[in-house]
Amino acid sequence: MSPEKDPAQRVAIGISFGNSYSSIAFTTGEGKAEVIANEDGDRQIPSILSYVEGEELHGGQAKAQLVRNATNTVAYFRDFLGKEFKSIDPSPCHQSAHPVQHDSTVAFNIRDTPEEKENAVTVADITTRHLKRLRISASDYLGKHVNSAVITVPTNFSDAQKDALNKAAKAAGIEVLQFISEPVAAVLAYDARPDAKQADKIVVVADLGGTRSDVAVIASRGGIYTVLATIHDYEVSGFQLDQVLMDHFSKEFMKKHKTGGDPRENDRSLAKLKLECEAVKKALSIGSSANFSVESLAGGLDFTATINRSRYELLASKHFAAFARLVTHAVEKAQLDPLDISEVILAGGNSHTPKTASAVQNAFPESTKVLAPSTSTTAINPNELSVRGAAIQASLIQEFELEDIEQSTHPMVTVTPHLSHAVGVLCISGDESTGVFHAIVDAETPLPVRRTALIATPREGGDVLIKLCEGARHIKVTKPEPKAKQAKDDSDDDSDDESDDEEELREKTWKVGKVLSEAALRGLKKGAKVEVQINIGADLNVNCIFREVGGKGGVRGLLSGPKSQQNGSA
Repeated sequence: MSPEKDPAQRVAIGISFGNSYSSIAFTTGEGKAEVIANEDGDRQIPSILSYVEGEELHGGQAKAQLVRNATNTVAYFRDFLGKEFKSIDPSPCHQSAHPVQHDSTVAFNIRDTPEEKENAVTVADITTRHLKRLRISASDYLGKHVNSAVITVPTNFSDAQKDALNKAAKAAGIEVLQFISEPVAAVLAYDARPDAKQADKIVVVADLGGTRSDVAVIASRGGIYTVLATIHDYEVSGFQLDQVLMDHFSKEFMKKHKTGGDPRENDRSLAKLKLECEAVKKALSIGSSANFSVESLAGGLDFTATINRSRYELLASKHFAAFARLVTHAVEKAQLDPLDISEVILAGGNSHTPKTASAVQNAFPESTKVLAPSTSTTAINPNELSVRGAAIQASLIQEFELEDIEQSTHPMVTVTPHLSHAVGVLCISGDESTGVFHAIVDAETPLPVRRTALIATPREGGDVLIKLCEGARHIKVTKPEPKAKQAKDDSDDDSDDESDDEEELREKTWKVGKVLSEAALRGLKKGAKVEVQINIGADLNVNCIFREVGGKGGVRGLLSGPKSQQNGSA
């Protein structure tokens, strides 16, 4: 019986299908996600296929063919899937097989058989072959026939692209249980750890990818993830970091060998240069210096050089700064402030570079935790985040009927009303006019929702007025008092005066909005706490209960609730 008919027959894995690299993972009996190495020992498998006299090479072996067999090597093809030829940008494929038009879709003219003739192989067929190799690697590792998977996709993957990927996977012998967005998978990988503490938070997932950068702002409320904003930028990418090193070593080569020419102007030299610069970049993420060494780089001349991390960071500083700006732009797009962000998760291979993490850290306050290898000892390998999340999701849903999975992930279910404002309480004693706002249900929380909180009373016993209110996050900016001007002397030191000014202080506070209801609790004991229960239904009715902890009775109310907003994907 097929796995589609009988879920018990499923052997499911997680697949991260990236434009540059792919990876596969499974979940152990203890519920821990493990990344699978292919037959070459690679956990990060290049999304590349190459053909030599009809033999298919895959992953790292195929990548090595970019130097001597570029026209029969297909790379950077994922983003072409499900698109018309006229809408694609073929520039990433400059040093590999070029995409061509084939019945309005995208194909590659390659010699994929022993015969000396080119065949037009569509991007859907290439994807099927790539996924089939991943499935075989996983099956060999597990000793079981893998037949289903949860696959990660970018947040801007269209329905047509998902449909094309689903068909390609089916042709590769893989039943797609669910598509999960890459940033949500990354958050899930962290939240699924045994020591993880579940808390309402807003997280930014930033991926400085090989061909583009992807940033997503995600609200995590009660274990439900909502994408608030996304940004995708092809102008900020890992390739530009490679390009910085390529330009640097090309200039060094031309200084040393006047007759060798520019390695960037010859396709074969360029391919060698790019592969070695990528290796240098990875080495600089681990060590303080790296060696560049290529035999016959250009004009038959060998070249060896050394670069240290400080030099590299200086050369690429504008690209790191551009990535940090992209992350802050995503926060602004979500109409939030950096102070609202609890965590920034850095994903993708370029997140190993310490400067990537430090540039992002500098754009956020100290209260925001940046999860990357250089800033956190507990950070998960950024290369493995999305595939770990996919494997965890696969283990959770593999026993369900496919129809049930489709129904539970349908937009009618997943795109739910969300609160546009936080809801909380003010506790005001008899001789006070205002109180401190305590947020109980945060903004962006999906409905229906139920929350309970214990609130300390503002004075020692007596009568207390409790107001149920809407609240909005507010950033309070305190500017330092200007320093008294000192008498000028003849020295030139006054030019530095302004740079010595203290920075303004920014802190997150609450601005109280509409009052939804009021209740009075009389004769509270000294040091008493008030228990507040709020239950907001999908119909926006609010059921609230206020009572003294340990006391009898209480006050119950039912009212029409605050406005909601429809939040799905950004």
